[in-house]
Amino acid sequence: MAIIKITQVRSRIKCPKDQKRTLDALGLKKLNRTVEHEATPQILGMVAKVQHLVSVEK
Repeated sequence: MAIIKITQVRSRIKCPKDQKRTLDALGLKKLNRTVEHEATPQILGMVAKVQHLVSVEK
């Protein structure tokens, strides 16, 4: 599988609790932090849920 880099670019303040939990599950706890994950369907689904808060690079 391909590796993707996910960076949190917007604040999680005033986001619904489920979106905050999704960011936590991705490993993003602070602004401008970057994590790498394999591009599995589960990870891509989580990224789609918080796509307005993150940027994704392949």
